[in-house]
Amino acid sequence: MPQITVDYSAPLDRRGFALALHPLVAETVDAAVEDCKTRFREVEETVVGDGGTVAASVHVEVALLPGRTEGAKARLAEAVLDLLPRHLKATDGVLLFVEVRDLEASYRKR
Repeated sequence: MPQITVDYSAPLDRRGFALALHPLVAETVDAAVEDCKTRFREVEETVVGDGGTVAASVHVEVALLPGRTEGAKARLAEAVLDLLPRHLKATDGVLLFVEVRDLEASYRKR
């Protein structure tokens, strides 16, 4: 059930990150590792502020079925932020973002 989307422009070990992320998500929000699905989307360009600085970034969105407390979602977000740098080839100047949210009521899978 956890639907994970990673938008990245920084050099990221995608597979290594996903394989470390899935058990972390499962443990933190009581989900099954085999239910975690991560997709990666490479971002061609990120513009920050007035555009004076070129920025690389990684944005991780974890969408869960409703029912987790805000505290559990916050703990997961912090844990993902701690995990990310271990899977980046360079960390200088890389902006990291994590959002943990509930899936919409219309979510379905087959």
